[in-house]
Amino acid sequence: MPRVFVQGRPVDSYPRPAPEAGRGTVRRVTEVGEEVLHRPSRDVTEFGPDLAALIDDMFLTMYVADGAGLAANQVGVDLRLFVYDCPDDDGVRHVGHIVNPVLDPLDPAGRRLLDEGEGCLSVPGAVMDVPRPDRAVVRGLDKDGTALVIEGTGYFARCLAHETDHVNGQVYLDRLSKRDRKEALRQVADRRDEVFARRAARTAALSS
Repeated sequence: MPRVFVQGRPVDSYPRPAPEAGRGTVRRVTEVGEEVLHRPSRDVTEFGPDLAALIDDMFLTMYVADGAGLAANQVGVDLRLFVYDCPDDDGVRHVGHIVNPVLDPLDPAGRRLLDEGEGCLSVPGAVMDVPRPDRAVVRGLDKDGTALVIEGTGYFARCLAHETDHVNGQVYLDRLSKRDRKEALRQVADRRDEVFARRAARTAALSS
């Protein structure tokens, strides 16, 4: 079994962090409550250097924030796009981006829900159990407009579903009960400063 998949294709190896990050600039991560996170994003219709540069920025921002995935609206850009560098439950690394992602519906009879901890860079410091299917298939395009199909299991499936939620205007708090949402926001209040201090230290280290 290959240990790395890039854009859904097996490769012998891939640098860590991904080379896209070396071309990028760190952007501010939006936080829950900001309008751009709570409305469906616009389809990407223009493919070219501006889109490629956005993807580079998103990769670097994701690494600085210590994330496994990042959607464009999490850097304040109203476009259907996300990047990821995420392991699955077998330790296989998955790296890439997907434009205009659509999550395939799964047959309820053939899916298994995993109720496991989930965090979000836009909900800094909070981790809550969220039920997600153990498999995900996302269809979309790459930065050049070529069709893509990305499949994931376990933790990577959770990542694909989570990021597709983002482009549809949902954060994982929307999937929680009122009581659990309140608990998540309490965790943010307690931990937000610590999370942002770590991000600032990583940003400073990159520029030194």
